[in-house]
Amino acid sequence: MENYIVSARKYRPATFESVVGQRALTTTLKNAIATGKLAHAYLFCGPRGVGKTTCARIFAKTINCMSPTADGEACNQCESCTAFNEQRSYNIHELDAASNNSVDDIRQLVEQVRIPPQIGKYKVYIIDEVHMLSASAFNAFLKTLEEPPRHAIFILATTEKHKILPTILSRCQIYDFNRINVDDTVAHLAYVASKEGITAEPEALNVIALKADGGMRDALSIFDQVVSFTGGHISYKSVIENLNVLDYEYYFRLTDHFLANQVGNALLLLNDVLNKGFDASHFVTGLSSHFRDLLVSKDPATLALLEVGASIRERYQAQAQKCPLPFLYRAMKLCNDCDLNYRASKNKRLLVELTLIQVAQLTAEGDDVSGGRRPKQAIKPIFSQPAAAQQPQAVSAMPQPQATTNAAPAHPQPTQQAPAAQAAPASPQSQQPFGSQAAMRPTPTAVLMAQGKEEKKIPVMKMSGLGVSIKRSQAEEDKKQAAETVTARQNAQPEEDFIFNEKDVNYYWQEYAGRLPQEQTALAKRMQVIRLTMLDATTFEAVVENDIAAKEFTDLIPTLQGYLRKRLKNSKATMTVRVSAPTEKVRAYSRVEKFQLMAQKNNALLQLKEEFGLELY
Repeated sequence: MENYIVSARKYRPATFESVVGQRALTTTLKNAIATGKLAHAYLFCGPRGVGKTTCARIFAKTINCMSPTADGEACNQCESCTAFNEQRSYNIHELDAASNNSVDDIRQLVEQVRIPPQIGKYKVYIIDEVHMLSASAFNAFLKTLEEPPRHAIFILATTEKHKILPTILSRCQIYDFNRINVDDTVAHLAYVASKEGITAEPEALNVIALKADGGMRDALSIFDQVVSFTGGHISYKSVIENLNVLDYEYYFRLTDHFLANQVGNALLLLNDVLNKGFDASHFVTGLSSHFRDLLVSKDPATLALLEVGASIRERYQAQAQKCPLPFLYRAMKLCNDCDLNYRASKNKRLLVELTLIQVAQLTAEGDDVSGGRRPKQAIKPIFSQPAAAQQPQAVSAMPQPQATTNAAPAHPQPTQQAPAAQAAPASPQSQQPFGSQAAMRPTPTAVLMAQGKEEKKIPVMKMSGLGVSIKRSQAEEDKKQAAETVTARQNAQPEEDFIFNEKDVNYYWQEYAGRLPQEQTALAKRMQVIRLTMLDATTFEAVVENDIAAKEFTDLIPTLQGYLRKRLKNSKATMTVRVSAPTEKVRAYSRVEKFQLMAQKNNALLQLKEEFGLELY
C-alpha cells in the first residue's frame, strides 16, 4: 500500500511564488536576496498555519542556491537545493524551542554557530516556537543573536510575539504574517482538488475556508477530512453534515420570521437547532455574523466585505433589501449583548430565547435608532387576546363623566346602596358606578347618546369653590387651606396614649442607636452604654458622664423624644438629660474598672491576683 501524505505536507509551497496570501512579505524577502541586503536575525510572527516555517525554509534554501533564477527563486537543480529537497542539508538547522528550551540547548546551538558551512554561503538556524524559551535561555542567546558570525543567520518563528523579551525583538527584523483571506483559501483548495481529481462545489470550499479561520494548514486538514467522508465528491450539504456547521438556511429563515414579527416560529426554529446538537452560543454568534453580512450587503461599496460564495451572495443581497437599517443595528446590538452575557447566565436557553423575542419585536416598535442610541430591551406581549375578550374590559375601564355630571343634584345622594338594592339580583344596570338608585335610571345624557345626538360637555364645579373670589391670589388660597387643615386636626378627637415602662423605653432607645448611619458611629456607641431611668409615668432620664455629652444629647432631645413618642405611642413621653454626680456610681466600661468594682465586693480577687502574679490586659 502506498504511503499516504496529507495535503498540508504534500502541497507545502517550495518557492516564494507558491506561498498563498503573503505577497508583501515574500516580495520583501526576494528583493533582499536579490540586492544582497540580508539581516543576521529575522522574526516571523503570526497565527498558526499561515506559512511562517515554510517561508523560513524557502528563504534558507534560496540564499544558499548557487544559481538562482532571474525572479529571485531557487533553481532546485544545484547541489545545495538538491540536498535541501532531500532533507540532508547541513546548512539548515531547525530547533523546536518547545522541547529544547533550556540553557544547555542554547549553549549547544551557540557552539555549532562557530562552524562555517561546507557547501553554500550561509548556515541558517530556524528556531520554531521561540516564545517557549526560558528567560535564562533568552539571556544566554542575546550576545550571539546580536553579533553572530558572518555566515550565520537566525530565523525565529512564533505565534505569540508578546511573550518574547524586548531585547530579543530589538535585535531582529520583524515580519508579521497575516491570516489568509477566504478567497485565497478557496482558490488554493480548488487547485488541490483539481490535482487530486476531486470534484468540489464552490460553496462547500467556502465553508471549509470559513471554518479554517485564516489558516491554510487547518483548511487542508479539513479538506482531507471531508474528502474521506464524501469519497471524492464534496458538496455543500456533505460539508455541513460532516463539520457540524449551521446551514445558512437557518439564519435566512430566522430573519424572515423576525421581519414578520413571528416570535413563535423563531422559538420553534431555535428548538430545532438545539435538538440537532448545536450549541446555543455558536447559534448566537452565527446570528450576529448573519446580521453583519446583511448590513454589508445593503451598500454596494461594502459588498466586498461579504466573504461567501456567489450563489449565497445573491441571497444576502435580496434579504438585505428587506431589512431596514435600524432593525439591523438594533439586532446586532442585542445579539452582541447576549453573547457577552451568555457565560454568566444561569439559564442560557432562556437568555437566547429572550434575545430572539426582542429581535422579533424590533420592526413593530418603530423607534429610530439611526442616532446610535442603545436599543430598549422591552418585551411586548407575544400572544394577542381576541377582540371579544378585550371588549368588556375596555368598557368597564372607560370613565363615565356623564353619569357623574347628571348624578350631582342639589341634594347629593348617599354613596352606599340600600339593603334592598344589595339584595336584588345583579343586572347590567345595577353595575353603574357609585351604586346609587339614581344611577340605575337612564339619565338624559344616556338618552341623547342613544339617539345619536351630540351633547355639549359642561365642566363639573365643586360647591366649595363657588365662593372663591377671582381677586384672591393662589398663595392666599393655599394658606387658607393649610389653616383649615390645622384646625381640623385640632378639633379631631385625640388618640389614646399607651402606658410604657422603663424596659420599653430602653428597647426603643437601643433601636434608634442601631439605625444611626455609619457617620454617627460614635454617637451610636455612646447611646448603647446609656440606660434610661423612669422618673415618673411619662418622664425618663438619661445620665451622661460630662457636660459635653450632656449638651450633645440635649440638642438631640427633639429628635429622640419625637422618635420615642412615636414608637411608644404616647404623646406625653418626655426626655431629660443630667450629668452624673461625682459620688454617683458610674458604670464600669473597661476591664480594669470592672475588676476594681468586683474587688471592692470580694477581696479574695486581689489575693488571687497577687498569689499567681496575674495581670490585666
